[in-house]
Amino acid sequence: MTEFINRNKRQLTWALYLIAAVAILLFLGDQLAGKKAARIVQTLISGVLVGGVYGLVALGIVVINKASGVFNFAHGWMMVVGGMIFWSFFTVSEISLLGAGLLSSATMLMIMSTVSWRNLREGRNPLITLGGIIVLTALMTVGGIEWQWLHALTGTFAGAILMGLAVERFAIRPLIGQPLFTAVLMTLAVAEVLHGVTQIAWGTVELNLPVFVDPQTNSRFRPIRLDAFRDVLDGVAIVRVELVIAFLLALVAFVGFILFFRYTSVGLAMRATSEDQQLAQSVGLRVRVILAITWAVAAFLASIAGVLQGGAVGLSLNISFVALRVFPAVLLGGLESISGALIGGIIIGLVEQFGTLLNSSEQVGTNLAPYLVLMLVLVIRPDGLFGEKRIERI
Repeated sequence: MTEFINRNKRQLTWALYLIAAVAILLFLGDQLAGKKAARIVQTLISGVLVGGVYGLVALGIVVINKASGVFNFAHGWMMVVGGMIFWSFFTVSEISLLGAGLLSSATMLMIMSTVSWRNLREGRNPLITLGGIIVLTALMTVGGIEWQWLHALTGTFAGAILMGLAVERFAIRPLIGQPLFTAVLMTLAVAEVLHGVTQIAWGTVELNLPVFVDPQTNSRFRPIRLDAFRDVLDGVAIVRVELVIAFLLALVAFVGFILFFRYTSVGLAMRATSEDQQLAQSVGLRVRVILAITWAVAAFLASIAGVLQGGAVGLSLNISFVALRVFPAVLLGGLESISGALIGGIIIGLVEQFGTLLNSSEQVGTNLAPYLVLMLVLVIRPDGLFGEKRIERI
């Protein structure tokens, strides 16, 4: 008997997994039997839409981990800061020329010093630095309230790049050569610093970010009602337009990053560095600069996710907890898988929505169900659904 089990261990293991999956499906089918089809379809659509934004959040975490091996616990607060910067530029009719100039100057100086501190110290490329400051300042201040989208996007871009480069320069880079766990703890410290800065600068009250509004009525879009399927679904499924727009924009950002990552020289350098830093440095790549760019890109992705989440549900400090709910999506898809980030986000979004539907408690959907799924998947595939297995030889 023991010999038979050892010889067919893999097949028996998958048979047990299959039995467990069938049992779970039967249990869910029994629980969903009393629900209307309209409610189930509405939950399914909402789960996919919410999961798209989760996938974008997970992407920012995966990018940092893939490049440096650091699990960034400050990503949620980067989302909050990026969303708040966008709100500051989007909701005012006139942008301070001094404030825009200071932000542009700090961003360009940080960029130029990251590329080469020697060039900045010796006064090289002054025209590039000055030109960048002028262009960014002009884009932040040109026109009036009708240019609010341009102001907000430019200000958020500059603020996110500055935030990402500053975190890498002053918090992560000094820890090179130290145990990896030290850098992970540093991200926790960075999260608390960003938390404090956010409270001091913007307070703790939830802010209205009116990015998803009907331009004709200047109010939120009316929900989409699937009346055409009323008879089939035994009711009307309702879908929030804000979630649809956020999902589509998240997909655009995701595709944009993939194109940047695969087809630009900087993206190719990031891919090479993420595979093997020592090998990348041996062929002439500037690994420290690439890691700094990676943090800047991750901060920008976090800012986009913060804007989308803030526009859909309201901009508050609670957005930072979205990153905690996304951690299961990161581990589920695989710590180093970019496509897995999106798939993991959608799976967690579906699990959350169906968990809430089955238990009618939001706490079960957001704080319990995703982690139960995560535990189950990690038992079966410890590297995640699309993670890479690494063998360490001693």
